[in-house]
Amino acid sequence: MSKLLIVGTVAFDAIETPFGKTDKILGGAATYIGLSASQFNVKSAIVSVVGEDFPQEHMDLLTNHGIDIQGLEIVKGGKTFFWSGKYHNDLNTRDTLDTQLNVLADFNPVVPEDFKDSEIVMLGNLHPLVQLSVLEQVTNPKLVVLDTMNFWMDNALEDLKKVISKVDVITINDEEARQLTEEHSLVRAARKIEKMGPKYVVIKKGEHGALLFHKDQIFFAPALPLEEVFDPTGAGDTFAGGFTGYLAQSEDISFENMKNAVIYGSSLASFCVEKFGTERMESLKHPELESRLQEFQSLTQFDIELTPTKTL
Repeated sequence: MSKLLIVGTVAFDAIETPFGKTDKILGGAATYIGLSASQFNVKSAIVSVVGEDFPQEHMDLLTNHGIDIQGLEIVKGGKTFFWSGKYHNDLNTRDTLDTQLNVLADFNPVVPEDFKDSEIVMLGNLHPLVQLSVLEQVTNPKLVVLDTMNFWMDNALEDLKKVISKVDVITINDEEARQLTEEHSLVRAARKIEKMGPKYVVIKKGEHGALLFHKDQIFFAPALPLEEVFDPTGAGDTFAGGFTGYLAQSEDISFENMKNAVIYGSSLASFCVEKFGTERMESLKHPELESRLQEFQSLTQFDIELTPTKTL
């Protein structure tokens, strides 16, 4: 069974959308990635940090989903990272109301010995220096996937470029791709990012799907039209968990198989947004995923008869 190493935040979130609001609930990039990847037959482990205020029930939730938490540091007397945000009516834009780094401010990741040889490493959104520290601890992974955001482009660009140069795949959204490259065209942006180091570039477009770039090849996966979207928090991380979980299970990191991984990631992200926080991912069953994959297939599959054009 392949090993998947997941690095990222395990956190508390407080979320407000046009459909309601929550008090402090479970969140964090590594949490969403881990829950998503748990749909696949892989050994996964989280490397992160929480405070003494992190409840045992959340620990149990992770382990009950087959996620190894020996790399989850608990800081005595410390408080867990907290983020609060409010989404606008379109659910594509949001305002950060509060960010408390707490124990994350001094986080030094320690990769468990039995996961240093992980075939796939998923670097969830964190400070680039933390991501670099993890790369220095692992031994020859087959694939390293990086997720990042515009905050690090604004505040740690040089460190971010160092990480980007060392990874195989980068996943960012369209706004971030444009900021990183100063290119409006996403095709040009992807080409520029490839020159920075990654062999593959995934650009997420939210409700408009995702693009996968590799050399001169482009693949597009639509987002499944949903009747109800309650909370987009964690959708990108859920996509990353599905993408890396599928690749780890299939043990095939070719471009052709990454197309399948993008579809799996998009399918899982479509579940995440149906309820607040991690609630939907906690209860998701594999038959539900299989059914949604069939929906994706029917959405994108068509036969067309090409007729010759008239010549003058």
